[in-house]
Amino acid sequence: MEHTRYLIAGSSHAALEAITAIRMHDAEGTITVVTRDAHLPYSPTVLPYVVSGKSAPEQIFLRDDDFFARNRVAYRPNAALVGLDAAANVARLADGTALGFDKLLLATGATPVIPPIPGIDAVDYHVLRTLDDALRLREAAPRARRAVVLGAGLVGMHAAENLVKAGASVTIVEMSERLTSGYFDAIAAGMIERAFTDHGATIRTGSRVVRLERTEAGSRLTLADGSELDADLLLVATGVRPDLAYLAGSGVDHDKGILVDDAMRTSRADVWAAGDCAQARGFFGDDKIMNAILPDAAAQGRIAGMAMAEDPGLRDYAGGVPLNTYHFFGRHAISVGRAAVPEGGEERVRHDPQSGRYVRAVFDGDGRLTGMFGVNEFFDGGVMAQLIVRRMDLSAERERLFANPLAVGRELMSRTWR
Repeated sequence: MEHTRYLIAGSSHAALEAITAIRMHDAEGTITVVTRDAHLPYSPTVLPYVVSGKSAPEQIFLRDDDFFARNRVAYRPNAALVGLDAAANVARLADGTALGFDKLLLATGATPVIPPIPGIDAVDYHVLRTLDDALRLREAAPRARRAVVLGAGLVGMHAAENLVKAGASVTIVEMSERLTSGYFDAIAAGMIERAFTDHGATIRTGSRVVRLERTEAGSRLTLADGSELDADLLLVATGVRPDLAYLAGSGVDHDKGILVDDAMRTSRADVWAAGDCAQARGFFGDDKIMNAILPDAAAQGRIAGMAMAEDPGLRDYAGGVPLNTYHFFGRHAISVGRAAVPEGGEERVRHDPQSGRYVRAVFDGDGRLTGMFGVNEFFDGGVMAQLIVRRMDLSAERERLFANPLAVGRELMSRTWR
């Protein structure tokens, strides 16, 4: 049986950061990367731009073959992890291969959630999570005349914009009472919704599909209120979740994701997890949360790699801080941190409907930033996240930061970095 010192299952941001962290401390230990994907590593965040044509598929890869060669990494595409014997340190791949390891990182990401709608198995639909998904949707979009998008998260909204721009009549169906509800507050969501309706899209929030049927032209959707929608292109974008079937019998504890401590260790020795499959401590409390965003995947992967290589410079994970940015019809929205005002805290809000600008800052009772949100208001989300994580007392700077979050945020961080 083949054996490797470090086995990494997955190939996106968490996996790549782990490779770099391992090689910073261990230049010789063998590293093997196995991934279910057929391609070199890429970020799922770029896929809407592949669909729109802004990004060429051959130019989106995060690393090339030379990177793996230089770092002495065996990269194996089309090699999905399907089973794990954590007691024996053996991983089983889809092709039947058994691979022994000293240390394992699970960075297997997430897969689209397909809602259990009666008839969904009988119709053709798209999802958007892999490069192959994006290529299929890019090919189909120009032919679409009536498109329906199920789900109003960022993936669905990106795709809906691309379909609008391709000339389709687009309807977005969302169960929640507002779109992008997991990312933006009511004011920001309303501004996003108006941008879509101004460009001809139809928004059906508070709506649920109860039946799907195949038609000659595509599919027919029946909603809970009895209304019907016909579509020649259907995109299911109702969220993602980790596919953890490979953990059956492994003894690795998991809930919504794989449960990890602040060094990304799982419940089993020699096994770590990071990225969209990991459930780690949130910054605002001790509860373990899913925080499937790129900066967190990178941070978790780096911590896991350092822990696996026993790097003495390892620092514990600070906790997950939500951070989402979204560009739509030439505008942008960003949310960082927690939207709720803490007990004893306060918020500052500036909203100019004429210019389409909106910013909201939330502080706790000690003058520390806990959230920053805006539409068409420029600020650095990474800087705001750091101001939150470092728990900086901003009592004396609160008004300046709110008035000019981009410049003052960077000024405050430059002082800290010095």
